[in-house]
Amino acid sequence: RHRDPRGFVKTLFLVFACISLSHAAEVSRPEPLLGGSEFQTAETRALQADEFGNPGMLWAARGERLWSEHRGEAANSCVSCHGDAAKSMAGVAARYPRHDGERVVNLEQRINACVVDRQKGNPLAWESEELLALTTHVARQSRGARVAVSIDGPARAAFEEGQRLYFERQGQFNLACTQCHDANWGRTLLAEKISQGHPADWPAYRLEWQALGSLQRRLRACYFGVRAALPAFGSPELVALELYLAARAEGLQASVPGVRK
Repeated sequence: RHRDPRGFVKTLFLVFACISLSHAAEVSRPEPLLGGSEFQTAETRALQADEFGNPGMLWAARGERLWSEHRGEAANSCVSCHGDAAKSMAGVAARYPRHDGERVVNLEQRINACVVDRQKGNPLAWESEELLALTTHVARQSRGARVAVSIDGPARAAFEEGQRLYFERQGQFNLACTQCHDANWGRTLLAEKISQGHPADWPAYRLEWQALGSLQRRLRACYFGVRAALPAFGSPELVALELYLAARAEGLQASVPGVRK
């Protein structure tokens, strides 16, 4: 369900009428550095903190079951290689996206690489229940860990591409990520507070979606909001943008699954 685009256009122009865009040489980090939940209502924050009430825990529980499920021609499970996720996956998600020897990948792509290469199975579809569940289960093992991605060496090119995209005006509204998340965080847009755009608690359950979704789904929603062409799930552009956003969030504590309005 989409909101009235005329009202959306009017609100955007009112908010951004006097903004001038400048490019940053390195990572743009608002001060003070605040996680996404800080911009939610007290009720939504309480829901995220409640392990029994957080609806994203349904995906985490399914992911825990899938961790031990045998699949693919190899008929093995995640446990076969990695053992107890609480030990082997601790802090792992806080370091993604990262370079895997060939390219920079996000956590979903790394999970699918295991499914294809180690389990000899078919890749799990983007936004599928299985991929979201496994991603949430793995990411949950990093709760409390500090976001710390590498942006040097072979990851540098992807970081710079993500940075370029973050500052690039796009779509029919001619807007860039920085205009919301650097220049106007904390202000209200369409009855919601604009966050600083940090991805420390994704995947997240969004009440508007009535479902859990990936960070890439949320980024594509932003592209849709400014009326820009939507990058494909798993595209180098979206992964690069994920890496840049994670670099901006360095030091924030991971808290998956998040809850958003």
